[in-house]
Amino acid sequence: MRNLFARKPLEILLAEMKGEHRLRRVLGPVQLTSLGIGAIIGAGIFVATGAAAHNVAGPALMLSYVVSGITCIFAALCYAEFASMVPVAGSAYTYAYATLGELFAWIIGWDLVLEYAVGSATVATGWSGYFQNVLAKVGVHVPLAMTESPWRYSNGHFVHTGSVFNLPAVVIVIMVTMILVKGIQESASFNAAMVMIKVTAVIFVIVVGVFYIDWANYHPFAPYGWTGVNIFGNHISGQQDASGNPMGMLAGAAIIFFAYIGFDSVSTHTEEAKNPQRDVPIGIIVSLIVCTVLYILVVAVLTGMVKYDQLDIAAPVSLAFKQKGLGFAEGVIALAGVAGITSVLLVMMLSGPRVFLAMARDGLVPKGFFADIHPKFRTPWKSTMLIGAFVICLAGFLPIDALLHLTNIGTLLAFVIVCAAVLIMRKKYPNAERPFRCPWVPFVPVMGILTCLMLMFSLPTANWWRLLGWLLIGFVIYFTYGRKHSVMAKHLEQEIARHGAGGAYISGTHDE
Repeated sequence: MRNLFARKPLEILLAEMKGEHRLRRVLGPVQLTSLGIGAIIGAGIFVATGAAAHNVAGPALMLSYVVSGITCIFAALCYAEFASMVPVAGSAYTYAYATLGELFAWIIGWDLVLEYAVGSATVATGWSGYFQNVLAKVGVHVPLAMTESPWRYSNGHFVHTGSVFNLPAVVIVIMVTMILVKGIQESASFNAAMVMIKVTAVIFVIVVGVFYIDWANYHPFAPYGWTGVNIFGNHISGQQDASGNPMGMLAGAAIIFFAYIGFDSVSTHTEEAKNPQRDVPIGIIVSLIVCTVLYILVVAVLTGMVKYDQLDIAAPVSLAFKQKGLGFAEGVIALAGVAGITSVLLVMMLSGPRVFLAMARDGLVPKGFFADIHPKFRTPWKSTMLIGAFVICLAGFLPIDALLHLTNIGTLLAFVIVCAAVLIMRKKYPNAERPFRCPWVPFVPVMGILTCLMLMFSLPTANWWRLLGWLLIGFVIYFTYGRKHSVMAKHLEQEIARHGAGGAYISGTHDE
């Protein structure tokens, strides 16, 4: 039991920064901010806005983005403090190991891998839809057998689509995986180009679309109500759809939270930042603020241009302009959607291997595979290829809509852990160097915990069961492999052998 909750001392984390086989430090504040924007703006704004406004929140989706944005700001400030204190790979996994112990670290690390993998597959599927839309403009059509996954998840049932696999999604995942193996510098440069294209398109949507707003479309502003909360399937407040899923402004905030996933991935690249204590907090906070403002403005324009119940679910932005007779804009926006979603896919697939790398260094997963750094490219190439293969299977053959909300609940759980960890570290290491300090502690971390839990409870119940199933698989792996090969467990055993069971103590690991 002592091993399960052994904490990794801050001293060891800081010492690891000086070790060999580290990742290459090449990212500055502009590149990190670009990675954050690249991960955030994508399928959330080009795809999810249509379904969320049409089915869940109506024009009140504007306020849903505000709620989700505020929730993320609380978490982002906590992430920024940790990233400045411990500039190594691993993100929330590393923070949990230093504060809550090995078992919690494993839970959150395993959860992060799920977030990035399923999120990547969801994004790849969205990319496929937009790319096929662009191809159709020039008269090219993908054969029906290769347009989407064999099944679609609808109203709790799996429906056969008539397709065999999603070829465009598979191809883009293979291409992105190759770029990621090549190197972080090349990945960041490619991402910066994609970010420039999509931010220009988003600004175009706002500037042009504002002239076509019909104020009557904002009424009713909240057709599904202002709440939408259930706890493990028990309805608390707000409306419900035919399947019993919550509807309303808060329910919309929980669903479009997917659109914000990405700013936390900046912290997984801390080890590759030139000046992580300064640049990573800048990248996290600036990317989040910029994207929140753009999201709210885009939703305001979309729901003003087209009545919420007439928005297209698959491609709401481009088709909204088409409905207004702006056919020239449809192709431009669709092309920008392809670029935008590509950058999201790149950053999400970039982050997963970094979490595995941190876990492998601690012995929780096989080090020879997951911690293997390519001698030339200086990237965790084996785990990058493994995650690429996993994402190919998900995006090519499985109904991603059934897994989309699972990404949300996994991310929210990670945010809860990080916010709690800040409170623990402030008490355990009050004098530790903090180049960036989260303001208004304990208010900000506590509000981060409460708002994340509120959104978790606003998600459909099935997501709790899927999360539990994934965590059970993780427990099997941990107790059959990770616990036996844990580096911290071996340290603790050596201390016990040296001092005896009653006197064993590793600095910063247990209370004296």
